[in-house]
This record gives sequence, structure tokens and C-alpha cells, in this order.
Amino acid sequence: MKLLGGESAGMSDFEATHWSVVLAAGQPQCPQAHAALAELCRTYWYPLYVFVRRQGTNPEDAQDLVQGFFAKLIEKNFVAAAEPEKGRFRSFLLLALKRYMTNEWDHANREKRGGGREIVSLDEQDTELRYKAEPAEGIPPGKAYERQWALTLLQQVLDRLSAEFATAGKGALFDELKVFLSGEKGGSYADIGRRLGITETAVKVTVHRLRQRYRELLRLEIAKTVSNPEAIEGEIRELFAALS
Repeated sequence: MKLLGGESAGMSDFEATHWSVVLAAGQPQCPQAHAALAELCRTYWYPLYVFVRRQGTNPEDAQDLVQGFFAKLIEKNFVAAAEPEKGRFRSFLLLALKRYMTNEWDHANREKRGGGREIVSLDEQDTELRYKAEPAEGIPPGKAYERQWALTLLQQVLDRLSAEFATAGKGALFDELKVFLSGEKGGSYADIGRRLGITETAVKVTVHRLRQRYRELLRLEIAKTVSNPEAIEGEIRELFAALS
């Protein structure tokens, strides 16, 4: 299915965009692998920041540490040591960060943020304000990382879907209907139809297509983080389990 010019979620997409690219390339100088890894780093920066902060690290050191980790990850090609059969980028990344924190992070001798090599640009104040809005107690670092991973992927899907509607000149329609993606109680189809000047039936059909496209985009985002298509369904189940 295609909606608003979006791509279908076929497995042909899988071969060109994901963690599998990083794993298969094996060489840090490969432009495709480097671009794929950089994209994944941008996705996982904040979940890893949450994990480090939950360890009791202060905001400045947490930012330095995660930037330094990503710089080392790319420069030293840590990905070459990953085990493809384990298949999950998030699991590999968290394990690699733990090892970095244990073996390589020297607070006394560190240079300015990641050795002066900023991999992901950030607004320090906004990042910490975002962290302070997280649930304060009862979530251990590993669970906080999983939860933020899930929230980040779902937000990326929502942003991508919003952009598709905006490109098609249907931004107002998306703003009215996005509530049906979250499980929250929205207005009636009839009321929404009257506001938008379309029939109740048209609203129902559009909501159905919206949900279909949302599921397609979610699969595509998940596919970027696993090493084979067979792992997608299990990862989606874990995503929602992390939010439960």
C-alpha cells in the first residue's frame, strides 16, 4: 500500500537502509555504512543519554560521555566486532556503551565533549529539560533506555507520517486524525467530518489508511535496527512491552 506518495513497506527497503548495511560493510571507510551508522547514532543519542543519567552521572558529563562514545564507535569501527546473529542494534549499542564507560571513559583526563568531535549536535539545556520530564523514580537505567528507545522510534514514525500529509497539503487533516493513532479518545467521525467538510465515511476510510501507513512506517523504522527481516515482528512486540 502507498499513501500520499510514501513507499511501501516491502522487504526491498530492508536491504538498503539499516543496521544490516553497517554490519555487512565491515569497513569504516565505506560511505554507505558510515551514513547508516551516523543516522542510527542520531536516533539513539537521547536513549543512551537517559541511561547514563540514570547511572547518577551529571548532565555535562553525560553529554561528554555519550558524544565521546559515538566518536570512538565510529573512529574505531566497534561495529565490526558485533555479532550479526544477535541482530539488535540497540542491544549491541548498550553493551558497547557499558564497556566504554568501564574501560575507556577517564573523567580526569577527558577532553571537551567527545575529544572535540561532536557527532550529534544538541541543545544542552533542552536535552536536560527533556530528561527532567522523564518519570523520576522506579525505572532502572536499562529499562529507562528501552522505554526511551520505544518512544523515540514512535515519535520518528509520527513525524514522518506528519511530513507526508503536510507534503500532500493535508496537514490539517493529519492534525485532526492523529489522535486515533495513540489510542486516546478522539472526537466522533461525524464531528471531524463536519469540521473538515468531508463525509463521515471519508473520515473512517482515511483513519483506516492512516493506521495502515503508520504500521508500515513503524516496520520500516524497526527494520533499520535489526539485522534481518525475520526479527521485525519480535522487535515490535518488545517495543510495546517497553512502554507497558
